Amino acid sequence: MAPRPEEAGGSAGEAASAPPRGPGREMAAVLAGGSGRVVREAARRSAVRPPAPGGWGCALGGKRYLLTEEDMKLQEFQQMKVAIRNELHGNKDQYFKNIKEKLNKNGIILKNELKNLLHLCQTSSDVELARKVIYRYHEQNGITTLHNFKFGPLFMRMCYELDLERPAVELIKDQNLHGFFSDSTSFHILMTMLFKKGHFESALEVLVEMKKQGISFSKETYLLAFAICYKLGNLESSQISVRLLEEAQLKGDTLPLRAYCFAMATALKQNDVAQAKFYCSQIMRTENKLYNNLKVLVQLRSGLLKEVINTLEAAVEVDTPPFVKKTEFSEQVVWMPKQQAAFSPNLSSQMFALVPR
Repeated sequence: MAPRPEEAGGSAGEAASAPPRGPGREMAAVLAGGSGRVVREAARRSAVRPPAPGGWGCALGGKRYLLTEEDMKLQEFQQMKVAIRNELHGNKDQYFKNIKEKLNKNGIILKNELKNLLHLCQTSSDVELARKVIYRYHEQNGITTLHNFKFGPLFMRMCYELDLERPAVELIKDQNLHGFFSDSTSFHILMTMLFKKGHFESALEVLVEMKKQGISFSKETYLLAFAICYKLGNLESSQISVRLLEEAQLKGDTLPLRAYCFAMATALKQNDVAQAKFYCSQIMRTENKLYNNLKVLVQLRSGLLKEVINTLEAAVEVDTPPFVKKTEFSEQVVWMPKQQAAFSPNLSSQMFALVPR
């Protein structure tokens, strides 16, 4: 079980008693349910890499997608759009006109009609029509027909492609559409869109809504959740990370390595070293660049400078066979122990042998 923030000691533990606000508070409530030769060799073998913009020289600060195409299926959606448009011979206006007439006459909306409509939307006014059709379709069919085809992910892919997060958030929270977004994929796509646009508070609200609606969390959910908490970077989000891990462990869920890395980085932002060390201890697959960089940061915060230097020396060991993959460290991460070593003459000489001026 993950230690609570108040057990970590220091200012982070003392501040943990303050009640969180906003979606963080709601989420908490929901969840409570050495030589110059070594230097030259390091440069030649590229064991030390320049930092990525906006981060600690790792993917946490980058613009990489959190979920894969297999999760999002955006390309598949675009291909289907082309196929449906060709099938209708480009007569989109007539198709929309027919749908509007059905709405006015209170006609039955068929599954394929809604499916085609969602693939044909190109503007915000098109989406407004699709919104009305969704309400009519759900009113006519309820949850029963949704087991055969899930429109939620389709609607979210449409909003993602058209860059329209507002209707997506409004509909997924609307109790009148209960059951329409009964799958985790709909929430994942929306949280990914909000994350990409930098709307992290809104993304957290969607996570809260997912929990409220009883949608099971998957590995992808946990990855998004911990990434959102990292980006929020405050005490509330750090506490949410702790509770998410506790819940996952109680359920026996397996978290992806990147989720743990986001959790470690979130704890480090709050100077909660004990929590960061605990997350680090939970990672079994340690042959990972991101993990190794974060582990060095955790060791530094723990005062284990000698261990950090030994780790970096091993990473640039000149006698390592060329077929053995070497551990890579961010330049920004390497410079941190160099600064600390400046206060210790013995360690300073070792560190300056690893990293030149």
